[in-house]
Amino acid sequence: MSAEGGQPAQPADGASGSDSAGSPEGFGWPAVSYELAVNGSPQRVADAWIGESLLFVLRERLGFTAVKDGCGEGECGACTVLMDGQPTAACLVPAAAAVDRAIETPEVHAVPRPDEVAAALAAHAGAGCGFCLPGIGMQLRALLARNLKPSPAAVREVLSGHRCRCLPPERFAAAADDAAQALARGHEQGLAHVPAQAGARTGEQAGTGAGAGART
Repeated sequence: MSAEGGQPAQPADGASGSDSAGSPEGFGWPAVSYELAVNGSPQRVADAWIGESLLFVLRERLGFTAVKDGCGEGECGACTVLMDGQPTAACLVPAAAAVDRAIETPEVHAVPRPDEVAAALAAHAGAGCGFCLPGIGMQLRALLARNLKPSPAAVREVLSGHRCRCLPPERFAAAADDAAQALARGHEQGLAHVPAQAGARTGEQAGTGAGAGART
């Protein structure tokens, strides 16, 4: 504050504060343009300050608002995304460093239809505020991708970096168990469907061969 009138003092060196992208004006810090692969689609980012985090770019520039802005220090887990299949705190990653990486946000698993993890979290943890659930869901998806039968202790361990003040960890362990069972059922149904399709194709081929023989 200035000494007179209670007005804010002006920044030194002609700087006028920060612009809408979070980069300080008047310092000549470089802007870059690049393309991110988000949820399987290319997303163009133009004239961005090179220091912007992946969290900022996903939310403010690209509109993926299911990625939540919590602590900004990698401590709460709210901004967790999958990068090349691995859970990553988006607030700690420079967006420009995420080029050529496959990025998944919670939107791809919930819109237009929730997947097994989203449905299980809605059933077991829907009473919470929902702020931390998107990041928790991404962490559980990574866990279930490598272990379809995680123990409650394993669920607690992978969620140890997620700060949820609304619900006990037992809710998330139950959700993980339900999601694992649903994924296993889907896998079994898929395996059963493959032989049926193969049998149908074999029958069609046999019928075609018989018809060709008859014409001969």
